[in-house]
Amino acid sequence: MAAGGRYTVKYGAFRLLMSAMGLGPRCSGAEVDADRLIVRMGWGFSAQVPRSAIRSAERTHGLVGGIGVHGWRGRWLVNGAASGLVMVRFDPAQRARVMGFPVKLVTLCLSLEEPDRFLAEIATAL
Repeated sequence: MAAGGRYTVKYGAFRLLMSAMGLGPRCSGAEVDADRLIVRMGWGFSAQVPRSAIRSAERTHGLVGGIGVHGWRGRWLVNGAASGLVMVRFDPAQRARVMGFPVKLVTLCLSLEEPDRFLAEIATAL
């Protein structure tokens, strides 16, 4: 369970495999503070985004394109499960890193253990 502005990435059946690959819960999560949103998934993804760049955040459901870090052209999925998903949109586009390489970040879909608490905290900045 997360405390304060820290949020745990939700994992499913691939938790052990992802942990062995350095993408598990010990090195992944989201943090919201007064000025920014920080998201990481081990060596695979990292972003530090000013809260002022968040345009919207909402629950999302449906099929995801896999488990782990996936994306293209500014749309990124960072998840350990296919449930508990939130979609965060940014304007202007932000920078993130995928496997150390800089990428554009326009939308981020993220699986969280406490998506509603995360959304309530993000809503205070909108």
